[in-house]
Amino acid sequence: MKIVFSEKCLEYNWAGHIERPERVRKALEFLRSQQYEFLEPEPASREDLLSVHSREYVDLIKNAEAGSHLDGDTPAPENIYEYALLSAGAALLAAHENVFSFMRPPGHHAGRNGRALGVSTLGFCYFNNIAIAVKKLGLPALILDIDGHHGNGTQEIFQGAPKVTFISLHRHPTYPGTGLVSQGNCLNFPLSYSAGDSVYLKTLEKAFSQVEMANIEIVAISAGFDAHKGDLASLGLTSEGYREIGKRVGALEKPVFGVLEGGYIGEYVGRDVHELISGIEEKQ
Repeated sequence: MKIVFSEKCLEYNWAGHIERPERVRKALEFLRSQQYEFLEPEPASREDLLSVHSREYVDLIKNAEAGSHLDGDTPAPENIYEYALLSAGAALLAAHENVFSFMRPPGHHAGRNGRALGVSTLGFCYFNNIAIAVKKLGLPALILDIDGHHGNGTQEIFQGAPKVTFISLHRHPTYPGTGLVSQGNCLNFPLSYSAGDSVYLKTLEKAFSQVEMANIEIVAISAGFDAHKGDLASLGLTSEGYREIGKRVGALEKPVFGVLEGGYIGEYVGRDVHELISGIEEKQ
């Protein structure tokens, strides 16, 4: 599986913020050592953004004052609109080519109008990259969110959508505090911080058993790696656990693409991305 990446996503930074270039830079060193082929993305269009976000919200990000804060944990670095456009464009390319987008900023907490499902902050997100990509494809899709935090923005955007099934395995209690129960096409599985690989994988199998896979044409992974043991939303997962997740996704025998969400310990993130991809390819 190829990887979509642009050096431009390393350019923006906010002093002291956990979502910083180092989390990707360290991981990138490992991925390059594994001889992946890299693809260069183009920015998404405004029309792509408007397929899932309101005009008012898109303009809010576009016109954000450099150096300000959108909320308590989501800053507005200079040119953040352009960086967010490029990350969304990378997701579009990943969806088209069935590859992995390794870009920042992440996106799964961003709802139609920004903050989603009553949550007060954007959680480091600007545009919902995976939602934009799935919407553009227009195919019956399974979105699997393996970030340690619930993808509240993605759920809000696709709640009730006839062509999309959303599965999220996430830690509770932690931010954003949503996703405690399943709602229609949105299947939520809150887990304890001490879950570990075994419990997680059994829960994933349970989740898949609730989906009519014959109706799914593509699997989109909101691939956060902060569920790794010791990371921000740890569920006790290991790199071997991510390989097993990949195997179970690959065994679905569907086209797959992935989009980076969280994951803040760079030396883990690179290996976890590699293991996830390796597991998918092993079983496809």
